[in-house]
Amino acid sequence: MGIGIETKCLHLEEAAEGLESRNDHFGAVSFPIYQTATYAHPGVGMSAGYDYSRLQNPTREHLEKVVAGLENGLDAFALSSGMAAITLLMELFRPGDHLIVDADLYGGSIRLFRNVSEKNGVKFSNIDCYKEDVESFVQENTKAIYIETPTNPMMHVTDIAALSRIAKKHGLLLIVDNTFLSPYFQNPLELGADVVVHSGSKYLGGHNDTLAGFLVTDREDISERLRFLIKTTGAGLSPFDSWLILRGIKTLGIRMEKAQSNAMEIARWLSGQQAVSQVIYPGLPSHPGHEIVKRQARGFGAMITFQVESREFALAVLEKVRLIRFAESLGGVETLITYPATQTHADVPEEIRKKNGITDCTLRLSVGIEDVKDLLGELETVFSEIKKGSDMLCRKGI
Repeated sequence: MGIGIETKCLHLEEAAEGLESRNDHFGAVSFPIYQTATYAHPGVGMSAGYDYSRLQNPTREHLEKVVAGLENGLDAFALSSGMAAITLLMELFRPGDHLIVDADLYGGSIRLFRNVSEKNGVKFSNIDCYKEDVESFVQENTKAIYIETPTNPMMHVTDIAALSRIAKKHGLLLIVDNTFLSPYFQNPLELGADVVVHSGSKYLGGHNDTLAGFLVTDREDISERLRFLIKTTGAGLSPFDSWLILRGIKTLGIRMEKAQSNAMEIARWLSGQQAVSQVIYPGLPSHPGHEIVKRQARGFGAMITFQVESREFALAVLEKVRLIRFAESLGGVETLITYPATQTHADVPEEIRKKNGITDCTLRLSVGIEDVKDLLGELETVFSEIKKGSDMLCRKGI
């Protein structure tokens, strides 16, 4: 009988190797940090199982087994950041290869594709995969489809299973960045994806204290290729950072549930504010992808994007929040608010940002696990102060 994902998050060794198994690390409940670069050989032509930590390390290997287990994959690869993971992934492709990628992606991914991958001869079609006819963009040299769902920051939702059918029909890889929902809420491999990407700095780590990235696959041929590439390029995650992510995963379930509960209340509150012109959260029935998320995931996550009435209002919110921190990240226990135009998507040309719906009025919330009454109280105070200040200026004729 399989064990639940909440138990997998906690019983890391057992989830990776079977409930009856126990590790032999002197009974340590917390998996040890093997802070070593190299390993002694028992004899010529012999190995104790590890040779050099760039190739593999016991702590990183354990983390990889756990993440692979959470995504129901064959293998996982832990790297020094989410961008390191995507950079390694792009080494699967050659000059002249063509990829279909979602138009609305994390700004760092767009920057990598435009400034590094294109320079290396890889070609891209940037489309709205959630609504356009993806199949019509397939070319003879197309090798993969790359999406986020929900996307960052506009929260577009793509039907993974439907896209998988197109990918398989044309012999393409389907790559899904699953950072926003985490393996706790969504498992793209089960829906037909070939590779799953995670920024482990976000929900998997969960405490805004370390960087990490992951690639997960259920295909042996991809696993073999990526294992060769990770030892060759050398961006594997360090032992200590691997341990930090292992520690974070233990509370993934309760963090995701609490953050999602808070996000739902905040999304409803924002929807009732006169100064807010749009609330984009998949948990709201008004979201175009609401039913798709219900079908392909176990939750809606804790990311909210919303549009306010003016640039001035957006900047005032960023200046006035205190409990909610104005910072560029997501997925931690603390609630963070981000301004995509100058933070996550600052390097994306303005015309592309605007085409994707990112304006000077766009704000993104990563809802944390604080008492939701305190979060709502701060938002109410901030919105009230901004309105009061605006009213005073109007009365003065300014």
